[in-house]
Amino acid sequence: MQTETLGTQQKALVINLEPKNYGTIAEIGGGQETARWFFRVGGAAGTIAKSISAYDMTFSDAIYGSSPRYVSRERLSAMLDHEYQLLLERLDASRGEQSTFFAFANTVATHSYTYKTDGHGWLGIRFQTEARGEHSQIDVHVNLHGKDAMRDQETLGIVGVNLIYAALHLHKEPETLLRSLMEQLQREHLEIDMVDLSGPAFKAVDNRLIALNLVQYGLSDAAMFTADGEVALVAESLWKKSVLVERSRFRPPTKFTMDLLDCAQTEFINDTQLDPASLIVLSEMTLSNLGGENGSEIVVNDFLNRADILCALGKNVLISKYGEYYRLAQYLFRYTSQPIAIAMGLPSLREVFEEKYYESLPGGILESFGRMFKNDLRLYVSPELDSTTKRPVDIHAMQVASHLHHLYTYLLENHFVKGLNTVDEAYLAIYSHEVLEMIHQGNPQWETLVPEQVVEMIKAKGLFTVDGGR
Repeated sequence: MQTETLGTQQKALVINLEPKNYGTIAEIGGGQETARWFFRVGGAAGTIAKSISAYDMTFSDAIYGSSPRYVSRERLSAMLDHEYQLLLERLDASRGEQSTFFAFANTVATHSYTYKTDGHGWLGIRFQTEARGEHSQIDVHVNLHGKDAMRDQETLGIVGVNLIYAALHLHKEPETLLRSLMEQLQREHLEIDMVDLSGPAFKAVDNRLIALNLVQYGLSDAAMFTADGEVALVAESLWKKSVLVERSRFRPPTKFTMDLLDCAQTEFINDTQLDPASLIVLSEMTLSNLGGENGSEIVVNDFLNRADILCALGKNVLISKYGEYYRLAQYLFRYTSQPIAIAMGLPSLREVFEEKYYESLPGGILESFGRMFKNDLRLYVSPELDSTTKRPVDIHAMQVASHLHHLYTYLLENHFVKGLNTVDEAYLAIYSHEVLEMIHQGNPQWETLVPEQVVEMIKAKGLFTVDGGR
């Protein structure tokens, strides 16, 4: 296990001085920022078979084939395919027995002065862990937040060296590998919002945990995986999409949880007349939903239990650090200009009006609402049962502080907040924490409170036991 944090120059030198490592570095868009480190420290002749920067699109297409987007995962894959295959074709016969080959590539757009946009890019490495062994691969997406192209280029060079070193030296320690990608870097300059580990070196790795770790360790503000369990890039998944999101602990998903989401989806489509195919539905869990506020109390098996069930139900899962809904809305609107809806119960709406959550904002609750409803966003809110009468209470009966009454009325009258009276009234008395307690106690009544598919999974796999077993 690595006990010492090496600087970028030290990492490059260590790799250069190891005779078994031999490979190619191919970079598009950011220049030769990664390769530069290896040539600068000396000894690169023993490590670098070739470095290339196909900056011109015509040259790039001639080497890697045409591509609709040059900064994309597809382009990264084409680069890794080409460069790695070329290594094997030209060098396996002469040095394959004593070398472990690698191909590193990146395709990046740095800060744009013309469009005043931040940069982003894809980096990847395909590598062997033993001579003539099957290759493994790491794909990484980064968002660059430098104020100029030079800052972004410096960042790219460092993260590139970090990635190569991590693949060659830390592949047996996935969590250490992940953390090492940000070494010598500042979070204000770089966000790593997707990492995908594949191949025999990572056969024991669940990439859903990697998505969780990205947020847990502060590399990213949010991460996502799809219903098939594959990690996904939020920016690409949300591009030109309308979004419906439901936040919950999903421990476990109940009939109420699922009905709320289904009813919100129907209302959202009817209200906006959007094409259902253009809608992406997200089941969101925050770090506080998963454990402690800083993520330190998260139980891996418990997280995977919930992930397994949500994936089986066909849900895309978003993990975020955002406790406040306005921050979640701001994040989603970074990636789409289409309408966004949030499904919630009345208790959650009541929390939205708690001013204590906005004390850090100069404009308080008014500023938070301005940020949340600045674009096309609406809240779909289910009723709750009155604790005394056991009758449904909807959005029109909800009480807010007297000085917020006019604000609440404004949101209702302009349909920013809409009631979901289509939720099955029988489900309003279902609370996930009570269902969980029934499971712990062995009370079979819980089986009537969750969808049948969820019942089958919990029973078959022994999920949500007291010890968090899997």
